[in-house]
Amino acid sequence: MDCFLGIDIGGTKCAVVVGNERGDVLARKSFMTTTEQGLDISSILTAIHDLADTQRGAVVRAVGISCGGPLDATTGVVMFPPNLPHWNEVPIVSIIRNEVGVETYLMNDADASALAEWRFGAGQGFSNIVFLTFGTGIGAGLILDNRLYSGTNGLAGEVGHIRLAEDGPIGHGKAGSFEGFCSGGGIARMGVVLARERYRAGKTVSFCNDIELIDQITAKDIGKAALAGNDDALSIYYTAAEYLGRGIAILIDVLSPQRVIVGSIYVRMEEVMRPTVEAAVRREALDSSGLSCPIVPAALGEQIGDRAALAVAMYRTKSEVFTESIHFSGNF
Repeated sequence: MDCFLGIDIGGTKCAVVVGNERGDVLARKSFMTTTEQGLDISSILTAIHDLADTQRGAVVRAVGISCGGPLDATTGVVMFPPNLPHWNEVPIVSIIRNEVGVETYLMNDADASALAEWRFGAGQGFSNIVFLTFGTGIGAGLILDNRLYSGTNGLAGEVGHIRLAEDGPIGHGKAGSFEGFCSGGGIARMGVVLARERYRAGKTVSFCNDIELIDQITAKDIGKAALAGNDDALSIYYTAAEYLGRGIAILIDVLSPQRVIVGSIYVRMEEVMRPTVEAAVRREALDSSGLSCPIVPAALGEQIGDRAALAVAMYRTKSEVFTESIHFSGNF
C-alpha cells in the first residue's frame, strides 16, 4: 500500500502521521514542543520509527513537513520561527530525508493548510481560494488557477504585515497591522489594554477577575467570555472582526478569489464575528468581487495540521518527478 508521511511542527505541539492518497490519517504520534529546551529533532525521528512498527509493508512515497515560518522551502531550512526557541537555520529536510530515505518537502503552515483545505476541505472544487490561518499569527495560503502561489522568494501570503490602521496592537513588528488585530496574540493584547483601563477606573472585565493575572489573558479567555454574551469581550472580537473584514476586502480586490477560508479562531468564533466581517467586506470591497466571494470557516478542524503535512507530500510528489520510495520495515 502506498502512503505518505506528514510532520506538522507547531509552536505548542508536533505530530507525525501516516496517511493515504485520500488524506486519511492511518497512524499518528504527537508530543508537546513547549519544553524548556524547545523541540528536539530526535523526538521527531523517534516518532517516525515508532510509526514504522505499526505500518509494516507500506510504501512511503514522500514526506511532507508543515512548519511555521520563517523558512526556506527551496533549501529545506527552518530559519528562526518565534514559536520554536533554539531553532535557527535547521536543515530539517536533509535531516529527515537522510533518516527516512525518501524525498522530503518543507512548506510554511499557511501554504500547507491552504493545500489541505483545497484538496480535502472547504476549498474543494474551486480553482482560486485564499486561506487565512488566524491563529497564533495570521498568514495567507494562496491557490490561484489551481496552483499554489508562493511568490518570487516563497514569501507570498505574508498578509499579517499589512498595516490596516495608523495605530493599534502590534503584530509582525508593526502597530496597527493585520496580525496585530487578527491573531491570538493581538486579541490577547487588546484584552490586556482594556482590562488595565477598567482596573484603573475601579472596574473589572468578564475575562479576568484578578489584577495580578492581567498579563496572562489569552484570546481563548476572551472568546469564552464573548460566547457567554459579555459586552466587554464582545467589543474586542467585534474589533478583530472589523479588521478581519477590511483585510479580506483588500485580498478580494487584489486576487478576486472564489472563496476565502479562515481557520482556527474564526472557526470557533464564527457566530460572533461573521456579521461584522461580512459587513466590512461589503463596505470595503468592490461589489463585483465581494458579493461573489463567500467567507467560510475552515472545514478540517483539529485535523488540519495533520492533513496539511500530508498535502505537502502529495502536492510536491505530483508536481515533481518522484524517483524513490521505500518500504516501512521498522528498521530504517
